[in-house]
Amino acid sequence: MAESVPSVLESEARGEIADIYADIRKVLGTSVVNLIWRNLATMPGALEWTWSTVRPLYLGDAPLHAEAVRGTIALPEWPVFSADTLLAAGVDETEQALIRDVLDSYQYTNALALVVLSALLAHYEPRPADAVMPAGAAPKPLGARIPELPPMEALDPEVAALVSELNTFGEDTEPQLIASMYRHLAYWPSYLALVRTMLVPLQGQGQLDALTQSTRALGHAHGAVLARQLKPSAPPETLQSALAACRLFVEHPIARMTGICALIRRATGR
Repeated sequence: MAESVPSVLESEARGEIADIYADIRKVLGTSVVNLIWRNLATMPGALEWTWSTVRPLYLGDAPLHAEAVRGTIALPEWPVFSADTLLAAGVDETEQALIRDVLDSYQYTNALALVVLSALLAHYEPRPADAVMPAGAAPKPLGARIPELPPMEALDPEVAALVSELNTFGEDTEPQLIASMYRHLAYWPSYLALVRTMLVPLQGQGQLDALTQSTRALGHAHGAVLARQLKPSAPPETLQSALAACRLFVEHPIARMTGICALIRRATGR
């Protein structure tokens, strides 16, 4: 199976779905459409309605709240991979630059998806939240093109097993949802092996689970602020399915990878 949930692949998108995918790439300044949107595209009317509802947030205050999340996450301490370590692992400088592009793309889009989809959930499912403030400024999307996402079945068995193992780190109940970032990084198995070496003790100490939980709370708090700005149109009949998908992704792979991606990116250096 190419994806861990039903999805409309970018290569298979046609008509309005293809147009929305193109707009998502344009607005987010990225070359890929993340799995949450591809999953929503399988539900009649869900992608169109969800994207039209949250798009103004992406163009408005969401980048400031996403940057506040990035700046507030308390990451476990871990040393940076040295240049010699990466070279000795067979990751040359060109490949290191591509890896940084992949990590930067996910670090940018994950935090945005976290606060924006948390806002949608807060609008329909309000609950108490901590008081938070947006950042004073936010980075612009880098616009770098990253490699095509490889399907799990295209990976060598040992690499697919490594991706699956990494995907359980920091996850409490939904390990079957494979984070796309690990699949992207599977182009560089030796780098993924270094990442595993870094994460194993943090997972064993419970620090990655704690990171996911704190990131969820941050996403909810910032989403509650942004929810006041939402003006959704009449929802489709698939509303509850769309909200369930957003909740699943926000509370699991998006929250998990917002924190872990930041940790890996810091360890990878410049």
